Amino acid sequence: MKAIVHRKYGTPEVLEIQEVEKPTPKNDEVLVQVHASSVNIAQWYGMTGLFIARIGNGLFKPQDPRLGADFAGVVEQVGKEVRDFRPGDRVFGGRHGALAEYVTVSNGIAPMPGNATFEQAAAVPTAGITALQGLRDYGKIQPGQNVVINGASGGVGSFAVQIAKAFGAQVTAVCSTRNVECARALGADDVFDYTKEDFTRSGKKYDLLFDVNGRGSWSDYKRVLKPNARVVIAGGPRTPLIGPLSHVIRLKLGSLGSKQQATFFVANFTREDMLCLRDLVESGKVKPFVERVYPFHQTAEAMRYLGEGHAQGKIVVKVREQEKTLSASARANRGK
Repeated sequence: MKAIVHRKYGTPEVLEIQEVEKPTPKNDEVLVQVHASSVNIAQWYGMTGLFIARIGNGLFKPQDPRLGADFAGVVEQVGKEVRDFRPGDRVFGGRHGALAEYVTVSNGIAPMPGNATFEQAAAVPTAGITALQGLRDYGKIQPGQNVVINGASGGVGSFAVQIAKAFGAQVTAVCSTRNVECARALGADDVFDYTKEDFTRSGKKYDLLFDVNGRGSWSDYKRVLKPNARVVIAGGPRTPLIGPLSHVIRLKLGSLGSKQQATFFVANFTREDMLCLRDLVESGKVKPFVERVYPFHQTAEAMRYLGEGHAQGKIVVKVREQEKTLSASARANRGK
């Protein structure tokens, strides 16, 4: 099968399409024929070789050259212990190496929303899970709360605005000028253009600050926090060596001794949360915002655009040029 790989760290030019061995599902896994995948900043860090991304994957060159996490596609084969899926099912989820024609996966997979295309479904997993778990599990979001999303127009931010609204919150979005109308269209009740106005000097107070791509200091943020407010950090500026961790460390140190809580987290794929996201999309409360779709052979271009830092919503890679319901082998398996 074909897959996107990088045998060394560097700019998007290091990405190649290569023939690799097609995976075989274990007893508790399903084999998915990938129709679409999306790119995330974590893959950018892994490709470029940011220092923290090299830990566990080789200091000088990648031990695992595969790339990608999000997928949407069709089940082709199931392990003998699998009961929830069968060949032909349309599914979406997260799995390392998803920028490929096939992936095997056991957890973090769910039936696709019935009202979503493969491209829309592929936009959901990483960004959607991050927004959902950040707001619900770490932010403890409640109906009626005032929530501010700092970095509201990118992949995670676009989901965070919609999910916060689905939880019944009053949502303030912070973004650049070109994204103001986008944030309003996503459902934000109020929008700050950070190029013209500093939301931390607005006089407003918030129960929850979801920091997706902020650059503010703790003293800045503290001005807009209610006494028992929470700050949940999902990202930050791409500084050399350690990327967003410098922002995280500064906020964590700044919050020491404060009554308000500052939390950084890494999202974890679970089937339960994928089902939750599917239900949110099917209900119409959340709509994946896909700015651009690139063909598989232009994955490097998709990564280059992501790396520029100006993407609205999600950037998707169409792995299969034509959406075919089942491959020949899947049709054969289904008839057994």
